[in-house]
Amino acid sequence: MSKMYDVIVIGAGPAGLSAALYAGRARLKTLVVEKKKEGGQIALTSEVENYPGCVEGESGPTLIDRMYNQAKHFGAEFVYDEIESVDLQGSIKQLNGKKDVYKSKAVIVATGASSRPIGCPGEKEFIGKGVSYCATCDGSFFEDFDIYVVGGGDTAVEEAMYLTKFGRSVTIIHRRDELRAAKSIQDKAFKNPKIKFMWNTIVKELKGDGILNTMVVENVKTREQTTIVADEEDMTFGVFGFIGYIPKTDIFKDILTLDHGYIVTDENMKTNIDGVFAAGDVRVKSLRQVVTAASDGAIAAVQAEKYIESLK
Repeated sequence: MSKMYDVIVIGAGPAGLSAALYAGRARLKTLVVEKKKEGGQIALTSEVENYPGCVEGESGPTLIDRMYNQAKHFGAEFVYDEIESVDLQGSIKQLNGKKDVYKSKAVIVATGASSRPIGCPGEKEFIGKGVSYCATCDGSFFEDFDIYVVGGGDTAVEEAMYLTKFGRSVTIIHRRDELRAAKSIQDKAFKNPKIKFMWNTIVKELKGDGILNTMVVENVKTREQTTIVADEEDMTFGVFGFIGYIPKTDIFKDILTLDHGYIVTDENMKTNIDGVFAAGDVRVKSLRQVVTAASDGAIAAVQAEKYIESLK
């Protein structure tokens, strides 16, 4: 027989861990269900500077480690499982995982989002063989090699700057003629002598023999294509994709109200179903940062507590 909880949090990123902390402190019986590993996207970040109160030299993993231990300290339980389907109607919510079935009075969805693929032929074949979506994980593999970063937003430019620690050169490939990143971030990138730019350009194809060694790019205005071949001594180069994220909401289609895949909530993190809340990158919002994810999680947990009290 499945164990009954007050609150189940799906996902252990900053939003989920914050929700677990607040729910645990409220003496709610809390379970966090995480598919793989705590942290979400922030766990892939080498340096965190904009989270209030973070220590000098803070990284994604160190911040998440403290959040995780704090949630556990207040009684939150953790289990590794993948939720495959849900029944969220009624006073008892049921989550069906690969390993077990979980039941609760309230659910907080904090499943986050995953990296959006570049979307060109050859991309899948060379993941881990030249193609990556994590500078922290794979940057060191391209020590003194040429590196290409696809994207023009905050993340793309920040990660490009991080990759200059490793690459001989880092070229940002952007489909527009100007970056979308914050002005302060752009200024740093333009001043970095290792960073180059390919404007109005998209990646058309990635090729190689076992490892990536050739990339075809196209100018979106002239339609002229250029083939980039790895240096003979290097035999490869790195291509890092940072062009946005895909919300992890497949199991909630036709159940929760979505907008371009993101869960629609009100300012109290309430979804269209009573007792179901969403927090963090998975929901519709204007800013996706650790600080806003943590805020979402706190609000969701407090609202979940109020909802549970209303059931008595």
